[in-house]
Amino acid sequence: MHTVITGTGSHIPSVVVPNAHFLGGDFRGPDGRPIEKPNSEIIGQFEAITGIRERRYVPDDLVTSDIASEAAEYALESAAIDRETLDYIIVAHNFGDVPAGTRSSDFVPALAARVKKKLEIANPRTVAFDLIFGCPGWLQGVIIADSLIRSGDVRRVMVIGAETLSRVSDPHDRDSLIYADGAGAAILEGRNGEAPVGILSHSVRSDTIEHSRMLFMGASYKNDAYPEARFLKMEGRKLYKYALNTVAGAIKESLERAGATINEVSRILIHQANGKMDEAILRALYHLYGIAEPPKDIMPMTISWLGNSSVATLPTMFDLIQRGQLGDHKLESGQLIVFASVGAGMHINAVVYRMP
Repeated sequence: MHTVITGTGSHIPSVVVPNAHFLGGDFRGPDGRPIEKPNSEIIGQFEAITGIRERRYVPDDLVTSDIASEAAEYALESAAIDRETLDYIIVAHNFGDVPAGTRSSDFVPALAARVKKKLEIANPRTVAFDLIFGCPGWLQGVIIADSLIRSGDVRRVMVIGAETLSRVSDPHDRDSLIYADGAGAAILEGRNGEAPVGILSHSVRSDTIEHSRMLFMGASYKNDAYPEARFLKMEGRKLYKYALNTVAGAIKESLERAGATINEVSRILIHQANGKMDEAILRALYHLYGIAEPPKDIMPMTISWLGNSSVATLPTMFDLIQRGQLGDHKLESGQLIVFASVGAGMHINAVVYRMP
């Protein structure tokens, strides 16, 4: 039994927020003091480091479960299946539904249950649950779906990654410029056959002793602005170093488990966390194989215009490619591709996948 992706969908929010939007921001450091640089310089340095020129936010009348449901609808249409035949719905996220203006996470009921209701799925055997795994959550959901399908008792699983990070980012923290909103979904099905297609292998690691506080929830950098609220905070330099030292190794491990080499890979899809970091990870991966420079265009990127939408970056990118909406990037039958992600936990995962 092989696990293949048979349908994809995504929701790209309608509100476009360019970097110029933040020129009037009041940016401060962890000590609460204003940063002694003009905002134009702060934003210029940010764009040079991350590659982000703009990002997408959801309008005030939408929450995470809404955009997750829309991505799911597109995936169901793409797969052309009866939604009542889904065995599982897994929704990866980290903050639940955060209504506009509240800065409060709503986790009950689970977002997966809300999505199932919005999709009007009546089948009680369609089990819906949430997955909290940092930015690698969607890919971890894919790994779980593969295990369920290989067990022989499960036929179809929908895995959704959705987040509205704009609702949990501190407007006085310059790191907030990274965060964006979005949703992506994929339907995975079991397929019999001799040819090894679909998910061939995976690799996962969790480093918590020294690394669990690289991403955390903390107070606003403007101490009197939101006294009771908590916002997403990041130890950017430490996270960059950690990712650079570990992600490439996880990808190589997964390739070795699949019996493949880097030269067989057609595309590498890495979580869109930071443009420069992803490029450094790619170079580190090829250096492990003694290759000085990676092939041109092997790594699709969306971060420049979509920002970092956490669990949504990988499924959104994959859907855009599948629909022919990401430049010249195309995926063809037989090609070997790699998914990889890193995020809060700290967690890392990688999947080797052969296009059916």
